[in-house]
Amino acid sequence: MMKKTILLLSTAFIMSLNVSAQEGTPSVKIFSNFNYDISTEEGEQAFKEFELKRAYLGYSYNIDEKFSTKITFDVGSNSSGSAYTAFLKIASLKWRASDKLTLNSGMVGTKNFKFMEKSWGRRYIEKSAQDKYKWANAADLGLTVDYKLSDNISLDAQVLNGEGYKKTQASNGLFRGGLGITYTISTKLGLRLHQDISPRNTYTDSTDSQYISTASIAYSGTNFSLGYEASLMQNADNIIADEEESLISIYGTYKLNEDYTLFARYDDATETANKGSYTIYGIERQMTKGVTLALNMQSWADAADGSETENTLYINLEYKF
Repeated sequence: MMKKTILLLSTAFIMSLNVSAQEGTPSVKIFSNFNYDISTEEGEQAFKEFELKRAYLGYSYNIDEKFSTKITFDVGSNSSGSAYTAFLKIASLKWRASDKLTLNSGMVGTKNFKFMEKSWGRRYIEKSAQDKYKWANAADLGLTVDYKLSDNISLDAQVLNGEGYKKTQASNGLFRGGLGITYTISTKLGLRLHQDISPRNTYTDSTDSQYISTASIAYSGTNFSLGYEASLMQNADNIIADEEESLISIYGTYKLNEDYTLFARYDDATETANKGSYTIYGIERQMTKGVTLALNMQSWADAADGSETENTLYINLEYKF
């Protein structure tokens, strides 16, 4: 049944490309990899596999000068064990109310880590920190508002169900909100502050509202880039009042030439429920327009039990059109 569903979805999407390509903009993005666990001890069998992690099928259409719409299906694994399941990730209506004010409604992309995800720029290799450690959802049902205060400063707000795009809203759930400000100092340097709020729910065991405060900075030079994000979660999961977790992510890239780029990243998640640190470094090659290949080493050091670091060699591939 699942294979038939995906086949029908893919067929319908391909047909839409032929019928409506001149009216809108279709898009396809696919992430795949080969990985090999090199941290196994002597006598143990090393784990290795090919994976097709995710496929995005999207379509955007400008209704008129003020209104546009976008739909994106996320095809990937889920917690029920299915290898490939299609989720509706984006189904939004954008209204450009003025030159300064823009509203998005429906299943929308969230604001929590979009700044860092865009700056990191290698989602096909690994999610940005807040997404990876499940501090926030990439998309959700709700409303987002963007307001351009000046050429350098923009404000944003969001009101969301809070369950993400892979879950339905709980019957007694409360909205999850957020406020952000982005300061673009120049085309090379940007700063961002964001406050995420998950209110206390009197129908559950929650004891207080959860707050996530995030500060980010990104710099892009002629042939290199740097990024830093620090987040503090207060009253984690609305369960324990005064319980705090902290998460730090740092990355850097250096462009050797038009085809090759070195990259590295470090996440300090020792003060989170994950209790570990993540390191990644490698080299990326732009094969052709829309096709990118990366050879990299990814390591996870578990701080909870002091176990040895897990080291996995990856070959990641992104192709899009």
